[in-house]
Amino acid sequence: MKSHRFAWVALALAASASLAAAETPELYRKVASVHWVVRDLGATKAAWSRLGFRAVRDLGEMTVAGSFRGQSGTTRLRAATTQLAGLDVVWLQPVEGPNAFTEFLARHGEGVFSINYQAPGKDALEAEVSRLSALGVGVLQRAQVPSGAGPLTIVHMDTESQGKYVLGLVHGAPPVAAPDEAAATAEGPPFPVKLSQYALVVESLQPVSDYWARLGFPAMDVTHPPLSDLRYHGEPGLFDQKLGWHRHGTVTWEWIEPLQGPTVYGDFLKAHGEGFHHLAFDVPDIDAAAKAWGALGVPIVQSGAWGEKGKPGSGRFAYADTSAVGGVTVELLWNQR
Repeated sequence: MKSHRFAWVALALAASASLAAAETPELYRKVASVHWVVRDLGATKAAWSRLGFRAVRDLGEMTVAGSFRGQSGTTRLRAATTQLAGLDVVWLQPVEGPNAFTEFLARHGEGVFSINYQAPGKDALEAEVSRLSALGVGVLQRAQVPSGAGPLTIVHMDTESQGKYVLGLVHGAPPVAAPDEAAATAEGPPFPVKLSQYALVVESLQPVSDYWARLGFPAMDVTHPPLSDLRYHGEPGLFDQKLGWHRHGTVTWEWIEPLQGPTVYGDFLKAHGEGFHHLAFDVPDIDAAAKAWGALGVPIVQSGAWGEKGKPGSGRFAYADTSAVGGVTVELLWNQR
């Protein structure tokens, strides 16, 4: 087993110098989950349940052994899992002990802390940790989470300062808990949804693109599309932004650099700093979706359109302000076919 592990590490180190020009590693073709840090797990569960996402499994309070910035210790936290339009979400409320989640809450407030990828084996996980370390990326936090199918290994790499989110590597089966009572009759939100984007807001696209390219991800495709029918908090809007795109997996990544405002992007930067801003859901009827959530007290805070109205390739967007509990907005997207 040791020789096999060393072979993995040697291969990773040998490839690290040239990986930036190669294809994205297979490991990063599909997001396994996100770790989403909240202050009040109960309130977060209730809020998203009201919007129709009721398939929650509460893991209760747990004590996790591991290390944070190289110092060994234990952390107590409350956790629950759910699915939002097919995305596996782990909500985490830190309770006690030094950990990166508490640090994140203090700096940014609630929101998506890490985007995680499933390694095919423990050796593969350690090889990727070694490859990233050779490129100057240290381990932020490491944990062993007990589960019925053996321990779940979680390694959070220290990418947030330059990459604007924490890259997570996981291996093993997550803990299993009985579903909450409401999950037995969960039907989803009152309209069909399909996850289509992970979106982050940054001050400048280029340094972020350069950083991830150095780690083996593709450079961003940058666009500056004209938009129309702009609205901001119910009033005519006058905003502009450049967009960076990563298409290295099953769901598109959108990176947003605000140019002119006011916008929800600028509001986010002031409140939270750079980082994960929203999940985008494709919907078949954007007006019906906005009305359904509006009736539940979730307003549309920014909207607009792109392309030539009525022509294929055009579409509309609307930001539903789900951020009040949990810190993450949902963008509703409709595309003209």
